Amino acid sequence: MRISRRAQAIEPFYVMEVAKAASALAAQVAHTDRPMVFLNIGEPDFTAPPLVQAAAAQAVQGGLTQYTPALGLPALRERISAWYASRFGVQVPASRIVVTAGASAALQLACLALIDAGDEILMPDPSYPCNRHFVSAADGQAVLLPTSAADRYQLSPEQVAAAWTPKTRGVLLASPSNPTGTSIAPEVLRRIHSVVQQHGGITLVDEIYLGLSHDDRFGQTALAIDEQIISINSFSKYFNMTGWRLGWLVVPEALVPVVERIAQNLFICPSTVAQHAALACFEDASIKEYERRRAEFKARRDYFIPALNSLGFLVPEMPDGAFYAWADCSQICSKLKIKDSWDLAFEIMHRAHVAVTPGRDFGTAQTHNFLRFSTASSMDNLHTAIARLRTMLT
Repeated sequence: MRISRRAQAIEPFYVMEVAKAASALAAQVAHTDRPMVFLNIGEPDFTAPPLVQAAAAQAVQGGLTQYTPALGLPALRERISAWYASRFGVQVPASRIVVTAGASAALQLACLALIDAGDEILMPDPSYPCNRHFVSAADGQAVLLPTSAADRYQLSPEQVAAAWTPKTRGVLLASPSNPTGTSIAPEVLRRIHSVVQQHGGITLVDEIYLGLSHDDRFGQTALAIDEQIISINSFSKYFNMTGWRLGWLVVPEALVPVVERIAQNLFICPSTVAQHAALACFEDASIKEYERRRAEFKARRDYFIPALNSLGFLVPEMPDGAFYAWADCSQICSKLKIKDSWDLAFEIMHRAHVAVTPGRDFGTAQTHNFLRFSTASSMDNLHTAIARLRTMLT
């Protein structure tokens, strides 16, 4: 069977390859005094809160399971619009909001609507690997530009201007970012967007961790800039609905019918039950619970990252959002005479029974020197992980 060049060009998602190995080992040690601690997957340990669960059950029991419009339930689009107004003070008309089958579908729809074969999209290195593959799936080319802690692992306006070529279609940014948890300062993003607009390009911003910002300076939506920004968001992270596969896309008004046409053909509609459940995300009791959980994520960050630093896993830039620690492990590799973070991740998995993610997924800008730790796990698990890492290194 002949496999398409497109499929062959997409690398494995190494996060998941490591996860499979960790799960296999976890089954072997499950009944020992050192069960596996998973700090590798970016999934909140919280599930959907009670009102959301109840709304899902009511939708099923009430027979609300048939197709919805391809753009999503009008009531849900209105709720999302109201959330932007109350949370960020930004007016985003419901008519510009497209509910999607997760942020993945939102990215796919945006890329298919805007990218032609041979178009290049500028992205920071390191960055979330699947984002560049959405560009590739639209026959575009992701161009990774190296970043460092000095840049908060984000692109600068100067970088974008210098890298722009006749093939460049635009930029795909993430704020806060996976794997670094760092955001783009609003004034920097405005300048990047200005460069893009001067070239007639597109600015796509992955904002799926926006609700989990811990610093008011950065916790602002890019949609505040102008109506040409294209924002990707999700119910997975802040709203704790990972497996429900529900997200949304905010686009300029002129792009809505284009996206709708593609969505009708590729997806028909997002999950109807998930949409009815998501309506309850915006109830006062649910928001109160989400904010309590956001404070818990911040407390985990504030404990875990100094503890990592004390062990020699150095986090060069404190994350201001999400739930990740992007840690330089080169000193640890040198101490243990281990080649790189890939080999170190398996060493930690087998010796400490802690699953972490090596940096190779996220780009090539020194990523072999980095591990990504997820602080989406419980505080007890974070304490256990630090204790085991300390024992391993002494």
